[in-house]
Amino acid sequence: MAWLGTFIGGTLGFVFGGPLGAMVGAVLGGNLDRGLKMGDQASLGDQERVQAAFFTTTFSVMGHVAKADGHVSAQEISSAKNIMTQMQLSAPQRKAAIKFFDQGKADEFPLIDVLRQFKKECHGRRNLIQMFIEIQIATALADGKVDPDEKRILYTIGEVLGFSRSQIDHLFNIANGAAPSANDTLTSTQAYKILGVSKGSSEAEVKKAYRRLMSQHHPDKLVAKGLPDEMVKLATEKTQEIRKAYDLVKKEL
Repeated sequence: MAWLGTFIGGTLGFVFGGPLGAMVGAVLGGNLDRGLKMGDQASLGDQERVQAAFFTTTFSVMGHVAKADGHVSAQEISSAKNIMTQMQLSAPQRKAAIKFFDQGKADEFPLIDVLRQFKKECHGRRNLIQMFIEIQIATALADGKVDPDEKRILYTIGEVLGFSRSQIDHLFNIANGAAPSANDTLTSTQAYKILGVSKGSSEAEVKKAYRRLMSQHHPDKLVAKGLPDEMVKLATEKTQEIRKAYDLVKKEL
């Protein structure tokens, strides 16, 4: 990710305005004193700008969701670190992600303003925004339960980003279906949940659901919309999960 190296190195010729800019400035710290100025908008192209917004918002909101019940569990911290590992972040990049996570845990974290700016920076690209929401849901589910306050925040996230409560519940249902069973084998019930269809669905309905989900999570399409390159593995694993569920359901039709 070209923008991230210059971002961490303190040579980025552009810093966001608004709440995202404030968070970036706090992470860069002293680097701002070496020539970076808020409002200098010279270096990032649109694609890189979206990537930077996605990275910053993902980890800060992840911290906010994890703190929703008043306590950040070891499982939630592990979930965040697992995503960082999957992204294969360098040590400085990982340090930045952790700082964003910590900013999200602050009581004064401006969730609504951050989400509104994120939606604007992403040009309202629904599939990209859905990937962001799915990462937040995975964080909430990391400790095996969802606190009412976590659910409330996720509903708020959905509302600001254009997802209804029923759509958030649907994404929760899919995420719960993807949870590994005791022997780490995908069950029939989980497969149907992942595809978002019932056991009485026709072959045509199952195929339509499968194709829609594959289109929504296709790594190349998401990268083209601004998914950071380092998050491609997350999208790839999601498509593998969807394909595995589809193969299992097909056998039962």
